[in-house]
Amino acid sequence: MARPLIPGTHLDAPPDPARRLRFMEIVRQRLREARYSRRTCEAYIHWVRRFIRFHGRRHPGDLTENDVRAFLSALAIEHDVSASTQNQALSALVFLYRRVVQRPLARVEGITPAKRPPRLPIVLSENEIRTILGRLRDPARLCGALMYGAGLRVSECVSLRLKDVDLDRSEITVRGGKGDKDRRAPLPHMCRSALLEQMARARTMHRADLMHDVQTTGLTSALRRKYPHAERDVAWQYVFPSVRTFTDGDGVRRRHHLHATAVQRAVREAAVEAGLLKRVTCHSFRHSFATHLLESGADIRTVQELLGHDDVRTTMQYTHVLNRGALGVRSPADRL
Repeated sequence: MARPLIPGTHLDAPPDPARRLRFMEIVRQRLREARYSRRTCEAYIHWVRRFIRFHGRRHPGDLTENDVRAFLSALAIEHDVSASTQNQALSALVFLYRRVVQRPLARVEGITPAKRPPRLPIVLSENEIRTILGRLRDPARLCGALMYGAGLRVSECVSLRLKDVDLDRSEITVRGGKGDKDRRAPLPHMCRSALLEQMARARTMHRADLMHDVQTTGLTSALRRKYPHAERDVAWQYVFPSVRTFTDGDGVRRRHHLHATAVQRAVREAAVEAGLLKRVTCHSFRHSFATHLLESGADIRTVQELLGHDDVRTTMQYTHVLNRGALGVRSPADRL
């Protein structure tokens, strides 16, 4: 039976610079120092909190590898989490003990592993992609075309800045992608006119923002020191700016980029309207980009570079879904 969560107290308290840092605030500080992405920081903080609550709110410094093993095994047995979720929790605890507790974990043996069944990526045909794009409205339609035409993740697409689009070289530079890696991607010719219009709208919005002292988001302190005027520079503005602005903790009015959930929702609704039975997501466009490139004869190493994969084995998953039947063989039934 799963253990009930204990109502949060100091674990959920917001930071207060006027007092001594509490444990979770130290965790946040160490994560920022390690330059982890915002989403990774949120995930690690979530798992550290669950780990502490699981053991009755005991301090992690008083817990051992056996307690880590018990927590990770409970995730698999009691909560039936996926293997990737269990691995993420383990990574969070490894970081916790190495960077915060400053007592690196020894190898944790005997963990009950979560099941990792083999999964194949969902790939759309060219006709299905054409149908979905035809039912989308801009800017979601342009995002879908870029995700398919350049192999972008949805987070990479909505966070593009004007300076990262090179129309002369017909390429897009992805900054700080998964794993904090940069890479170049092809700019689809079919997107050029729509992209030019979208960039013009972004520039117009930026001129209005300058009059109302609205600045952009996503720039680190180091970047702001290196480029003092970047937050007001048109080159650093988002290609897909949000319609609304907000005020940050320092009282500065800012404009973020289009939220990824807006594009995800639009893609799901378009797939349902089109009557597609596949589970279509934004990532299906990226899967289709890789698969269709391989089908057209592209070298797998080239596809690996375009996708930003560290290991070619990650890219090889697309060789199993090529449009030539399973594993690229012809069914014997077709000879009857």
